[in-house]
Amino acid sequence: MQLHDALTIPKIFIGLDIHKKSWTVSIQTDLFFHKTYSMPSESEDLYQYVERTFPEHEVHLVYEAGCCGFSVARYFLNLGWHVLVVNPADVKTGDKERYQKTDALDSKNLSNQLKQGVLKGIYIPTEEHEQFMTLARHRTQITKKLRQTKSHIKSMLLFHGIKIPAQFDNSNWSQDFVIWLEQLKFSTACGDLALQGKIRLYKFIKSEYLEIANQMRRHCRKNTKKDYYLLKSIPGIGGYLASVIIAECGDLRRFNNERQFSSYIGLVPGIYNSGDSEKCLGITPRSRSQLRSYLIEAAWVAIRKDTEMQHYYRKHHGKNVKSIIVKVAHKMARRILSVIKTETPYQINKNLVLEK
Repeated sequence: MQLHDALTIPKIFIGLDIHKKSWTVSIQTDLFFHKTYSMPSESEDLYQYVERTFPEHEVHLVYEAGCCGFSVARYFLNLGWHVLVVNPADVKTGDKERYQKTDALDSKNLSNQLKQGVLKGIYIPTEEHEQFMTLARHRTQITKKLRQTKSHIKSMLLFHGIKIPAQFDNSNWSQDFVIWLEQLKFSTACGDLALQGKIRLYKFIKSEYLEIANQMRRHCRKNTKKDYYLLKSIPGIGGYLASVIIAECGDLRRFNNERQFSSYIGLVPGIYNSGDSEKCLGITPRSRSQLRSYLIEAAWVAIRKDTEMQHYYRKHHGKNVKSIIVKVAHKMARRILSVIKTETPYQINKNLVLEK
């Protein structure tokens, strides 16, 4: 009886093409195509239209991930709708769509593929997780601004023929170097004002850079304490990286296996295989690029601290160094998922003897 009811419940399939001020909506039922129309970007308006026009229908909705995030998806999920958010690259397009692209065609294509059941949705984070991820990405933007500001100061000195002392001429800015900059004098007041302005900007960005990292660690210690300290038990992963992993991935227990997790980060190779031809296309462009970059940096630290990682690195000695370090980062990803799934801190194997 329950199976029969499930098969006879009327369904509608909604494809949304979302923009800041307007949505293009394509609606069809399990029996016929209804219509395509434009509307203001108001979730409540769409809900009211569906309630009036298709009462007692099971509602399925899909839209492509983009600048509007997941707030729309969460709104409709809370109404009991079935919602998919898809990666735009995963939506199949025919040759016709290459020459004819409109919002109406895009929404209709989404609706058709949703009805056919060929779309695979991406993970929809909770509001709390999404906002923590926003904080982590804000830190990344601050990091870029910090590097840019340091570059501007050095470029100014170079332009005016001022040499930086050898002990300070590196990427790590010590407090002594900042004091040296503050005491530096140009031949005119304008030069002094320009430099001091850049130093003030550098100090402000540096304070934000440090404070946001502290805020992220504090948030994890309060809200995801167990996972935070499990991740920190892995050599190469400190407090900040542990917080970034949690911010970018959320609950790691949602990943079914290590390959799925590595694919999510982007630590798997692209492969082309056709007939007798097979070649590696390098590391996949589909990734959490910032997290992948951090893990590759952490892999170098892990090699110094963990005998097993040293052994693994030496085993691949002679190959391309970049390829080897990606392999080490991939091994770290397996460790990350393992400590979370088993809820057991990582223990360094001190009994491993390196091959000479």
